Amino acid sequence: MLVVFNPVAGRRRAAALWKVLDLLVENGVKVEVAETQHAGHATMLAREGVALGEMMVVAAGGDGTIAEVANGLIGSHTAMGVIPLGTANVLAKEYGLSTSARGIASALAYKRTRLLWPGLARVNGREQLFVQMLGLGFDGAVVQGIQPLLKRAIGRGAYVWQSLWESMAYGFPCVRVNIDGVAHEAASVVVSKGRLYGGPYMLAPAAKPEAPGFQVALFEQPGTLPALRAGAALPLGLLPRCPGVRLLAARHVGFESTGQIPAQADGDRMAGTPFEVCDAAAPISLIVG
Repeated sequence: MLVVFNPVAGRRRAAALWKVLDLLVENGVKVEVAETQHAGHATMLAREGVALGEMMVVAAGGDGTIAEVANGLIGSHTAMGVIPLGTANVLAKEYGLSTSARGIASALAYKRTRLLWPGLARVNGREQLFVQMLGLGFDGAVVQGIQPLLKRAIGRGAYVWQSLWESMAYGFPCVRVNIDGVAHEAASVVVSKGRLYGGPYMLAPAAKPEAPGFQVALFEQPGTLPALRAGAALPLGLLPRCPGVRLLAARHVGFESTGQIPAQADGDRMAGTPFEVCDAAAPISLIVG
């Protein structure tokens, strides 16, 4: 079993990782750990694992690390395990994965799987996989503005703080989006593979992460008050019914903009504004226990 670990998670989360690994080793599982050194390295390590014939590659980190590992496994028969060590761990919550050391170790040993069908964004001449969501506009500005030290110190509270700041500082330029051939405009857009957003909070009840396609959330009203209203609705489970929020099913999403619109994928900033989102070429097998 190859475990791809993102050391940016910090010492506390590294300790959680080793609790899982100790349990696996105690039960006779051979484990190899590879630490990522830069963005994209997890994809390279996952591909090396596939080439070496690994039947499972485990992503130990947050949703961004999971997406990178998934990118390295697309088109192979290698399954993906998850040791959730991130701030929000949205994918783990989406699939009901355990967060206890014993529960994670048991799931990895039992190897029961479900499909996960990632999305694919095209940006600046390259392709980027995402497993949970991609956001443009206000959503992207929040993720891009977060300071890593603050995120490590207060976790999801950093998103709340940054959202308050961006609600006043962000200019809310119009995002032009084409959904399956129909043009729309919004202040912010979230293309979601899963039902959840920002942790355990409901955004897209009709989303099916194991199947092709997306749910697209259009936040149609710009400005501070609509942004704060949506932020208040999120933890109450009311965001899908919030005024100014519209949910549409999609298979292909295109974006047009006259300038750079901040974007994020799985909670990590994107280098550039994507111009197209579609399904990845194939699903992968996710270990769920």
